[in-house]
Amino acid sequence: MQRLIDRVRTFPARCGGSGRDLKKFETGQRPSVMFITCSDSRIVPTLLTASGPGELFELRTAGNIIPPYDPDAPTSEMATIEYAVCVLKVSDIILCGHSHCGAVGALARGEDLRTLPAVHGWLGRCTPAGGFPDLEDFGPACEQPVQRHAVTQLDALRDYPCVSRAVSEGRLGLHTWYYEVHTGAVQTHRLPSGTFSSL
Repeated sequence: MQRLIDRVRTFPARCGGSGRDLKKFETGQRPSVMFITCSDSRIVPTLLTASGPGELFELRTAGNIIPPYDPDAPTSEMATIEYAVCVLKVSDIILCGHSHCGAVGALARGEDLRTLPAVHGWLGRCTPAGGFPDLEDFGPACEQPVQRHAVTQLDALRDYPCVSRAVSEGRLGLHTWYYEVHTGAVQTHRLPSGTFSSL
């Protein structure tokens, strides 16, 4: 913990001296991209994209899950997405899954999560239709399950009225990425082939 505290103390100096370069943010933020990914500590969106403060509007959830849109039962995720699209007017949303994902691995292997009731309930809301019965030997990286899961979450995102409207008006682009935590490589989902390939 002390190491983090020491870094926080030097942060203003690292930003150009006494936080001078941060002064511009007191009037608001104008990110052009929303980056949705897992809470996993091994993926760092700003590091991955070489972005600085104010460039990415981030949403991190366990398993990069997008809950179904339900205005009668709003969630933090729903509010964050709505704010990004309607207020910040981001031009692109990237939904990024990652290799070795514990959440997707648990789903794909059908692990018993009853001792983690919150995790069990959260993951239960997002299993791709039909689960992963055709994926047998996917190894510890869980590449195929993670990729299928990410595409499923982007489909859920498309169902948000604000997202669907912005896409239909041509002012919002949606992207699905797959990040390998052990190599740093990124693949993107290609339409209409439905496959992932290098950026």
